[in-house]
Amino acid sequence: MNLPVLLRTARTRIRLPESSDAVKLQRFRVDNRAHLAPWEPLREDSYYTLEHCAQAIADGQEAARLDRGYPFVVFDPAEENILASFTLANVVRGPFQACLLGYGTAASQQGRGLMHEALEAGLSWAFGELGLHRVMANYLPRNERSARLLERLGFEREGHARDYLRIAGRWEDHVLTAKIRVDD
Repeated sequence: MNLPVLLRTARTRIRLPESSDAVKLQRFRVDNRAHLAPWEPLREDSYYTLEHCAQAIADGQEAARLDRGYPFVVFDPAEENILASFTLANVVRGPFQACLLGYGTAASQQGRGLMHEALEAGLSWAFGELGLHRVMANYLPRNERSARLLERLGFEREGHARDYLRIAGRWEDHVLTAKIRVDD
């Protein structure tokens, strides 16, 4: 895998964060803490510290080096602010060639099509250069924005998982979806 990766869209620059991005990541986390809380696991206060952000970046770089996961940040064109993030996590090779997709958008960017734009670029890279066959994404049944986004991106519903993940302190059902590379 050729790292670093830089993806560009009309409104963004998308890449794996570097150690110098820790302050920007911390600002994104702090600014969007309340906005993202209903959709994420409970976070300790330490999650919002500069030290945790720096460690998360180092861990993400190592995961990418090992081809296990790719935690992307979506920047504005000047790379001054993080607008969103998405992760191609738990990459599995062999006969599976798949990963899990997770994502989050800044509150200020919702409803602008930015996540769709960023994920189109990320999925193109995942199915192209990364060579994956399947990308899975799961969402809370009440998260209508995610349902619409994934449908627009070509994900198909594959099932329903009861008590799938502990989100905001309680076990939550999830709708299971996947997108398959079409040229296989």
